[in-house]
Amino acid sequence: MEISYIHEPTDLQCGQAVLAMVLGQTVGRVVNELGNERETTLNEMKEYLRKYGVQVSDERVPVNDESELPQLCLLSLETPRCWHWSLYHDGTFYDPEHGVLSEFPDSARKYFWELTFTETK
Repeated sequence: MEISYIHEPTDLQCGQAVLAMVLGQTVGRVVNELGNERETTLNEMKEYLRKYGVQVSDERVPVNDESELPQLCLLSLETPRCWHWSLYHDGTFYDPEHGVLSEFPDSARKYFWELTFTETK
């Protein structure tokens, strides 16, 4: 799987950008299909991913170190400004606000949900 980085179009669209990166879609398409151009909820994220054949683990798992992460996962990060959605894949962080990173963006608390494809995208 290859991830193409997408920067969030607005400060409130990190979730839509993460969904677009995972599914290889545009943020505009995600916004239209969700009917939401503002902050996304965990339930919206899970429902949208599952609609496209991506299995999302049910349990929120706290994480401190990158070595604890599965190959592909949705991240919820408590950043200095707000709670923020991000994406991790195979050693790289794809953060809609901060770019492509080799380590976690600055965050006090971190949680993940493992993502696996049940169908081809």
